Amino acid sequence: MTLPDEVRAHARQVVASARRVRIVPEAIDAVAEAWSGAVEDPGLDPARHYLEGPPDAVAMYLLTLDAINFGSGWFPTLRKRPGMSGYFTVAASLTDRFRAEGPWSAEELRAMTTREIAGVLGQAPGSELMALYAQALRQLGTFLGTRTALEVVATANGSAAELARLLATSMSMWNDIGFYKRAQIVANDLQAAGVASFRDLDTLTIFADNLVPHVLRCDGVLVYDEALAEIIDAERRLEDVAAEREIRASAVHACVILAERLGVPERVLDVWLWNRGQAPEYKSRPRHRARSVFY
Repeated sequence: MTLPDEVRAHARQVVASARRVRIVPEAIDAVAEAWSGAVEDPGLDPARHYLEGPPDAVAMYLLTLDAINFGSGWFPTLRKRPGMSGYFTVAASLTDRFRAEGPWSAEELRAMTTREIAGVLGQAPGSELMALYAQALRQLGTFLGTRTALEVVATANGSAAELARLLATSMSMWNDIGFYKRAQIVANDLQAAGVASFRDLDTLTIFADNLVPHVLRCDGVLVYDEALAEIIDAERRLEDVAAEREIRASAVHACVILAERLGVPERVLDVWLWNRGQAPEYKSRPRHRARSVFY
């Protein structure tokens, strides 16, 4: 079984016994009809992502970015750039660093400090999230060893699923068992940037986070029970691990069905839904906030 197939099987299992989250079949029918022909992959934003450099530098940027592509539970505490979300604040700050100074070497990553990454991202050095980012970057540097980013990619032999498994099994902060959000998104980002190609890219699942389920909830595809909805709508931190997994698993499973109805890969549907979630009508409603190193 491939890693994406493991994610789908896990999602089915969680959904089958879910008590807090429900998928609404009629809503799937309605949104599939409404979204037909609209779902497209907009790619990576070239202004806020470092895409113009040499291929290995771009690959290193994306691997570095995805190493710290988590922390949505802390994002309300971030100093955000004007008009930018937490993710884009991190991505654009990292882009500025790469454009000015190029990539960190693996040796420099292994020596990363909380103060250094906080300075690059414009954040307080005492931030718990910055300490986790520094840890994640040190782990990445250890994983790289003497290899470049593209040399690591080459070991997957053109398979997005195998690259995801390699990342997930080599670094504990990527080992998001049952979902593998960041491990899967790397191949998607690399191919979107034009620095790598994967024969099985379209077998990837959605990259389960807290925004795609939120969009699905706002559009009526997911319904939360009263107690869970109250926690989220009151903007309280979600500490119920089982409920958090039900939310993400329900999003994965719903998107399997939706992607098939729409005739698009699940990964493309994910990117489209994530971008849809940047609209004010979605931003104005609270989404679940759980503190995790996986998303």
